[in-house]
Amino acid sequence: MPDYSSTVVSRLQERLDSIADKISTPWPLIWAPAWKQRHFLGGNWFLIHILIFGLFGIAFPYFSSNQFVAANGVTVWDPETSIDRLIPVIPWMIVPYIALFLYYPVTLLCTPKDDHSRLELIGGVQMLSVATLACTVIFLIFPAEIDMRDQIPDAVLEGDGLFSTLFSYMHAMDEPWNAWPSLHIAHSYFLTRSISRWMRIRSSESKMVKAFISLVWVEFFLLSISIMTTKQHYVWDLFTGIIVGVIGWKIAVRALNRIRDLPEEKLCPYPENEKK
Repeated sequence: MPDYSSTVVSRLQERLDSIADKISTPWPLIWAPAWKQRHFLGGNWFLIHILIFGLFGIAFPYFSSNQFVAANGVTVWDPETSIDRLIPVIPWMIVPYIALFLYYPVTLLCTPKDDHSRLELIGGVQMLSVATLACTVIFLIFPAEIDMRDQIPDAVLEGDGLFSTLFSYMHAMDEPWNAWPSLHIAHSYFLTRSISRWMRIRSSESKMVKAFISLVWVEFFLLSISIMTTKQHYVWDLFTGIIVGVIGWKIAVRALNRIRDLPEEKLCPYPENEKK
């Protein structure tokens, strides 16, 4: 039995390493132009390329599938439980919920502007895209409507304060579908780990950096609660979102560590360049 277990673990690690190898290698047709221009505008042009890729490789699959399943209106499996209805609505929790959208620019700003970190950023956004596409497949095969907005008080939905405005923005932008796994959780966990990694690389002993990392983790904790207290997700969505985020990071960090260990003379993002 121990031998069998060790064999399974060994094969799993080999599989993860294989995936990490593919993730750590930039996709040439996408990243070749960005890499050539990586120093333009003080390195900020490269970050714009990352944002553009994120729009097409991450945002587009989510929102297009969200609109499709909402138009179809068919729930294949409903993960709602009695616990979901017992969780109260907490209007101010819409703030940490919406704060997810700050994670993306903050992650880019926290990344050091050196070639090791640029390659790590490419590997990270590729992994996030793959995870998003995998979840999108689940959204399309097992669509589920998040039918809990009726619990939100009319005073919140029809008011003119900050919280009401944010609820209106959220409801207008995001149809109550794409339930599980929660990409809000998968993305925020992945990006929290990424921010923590790159901030430690920049200054591991700084008290300000440590305080900032702690603040990001507090936001992740509040965001995890907020997906349920704003009636945007079920408990099941939280659980499965964490699984996606953890697995995605486990794969990504292997790729990032490989990139970080590369000597300067081997910082060639494309295999064809390494043969020259």
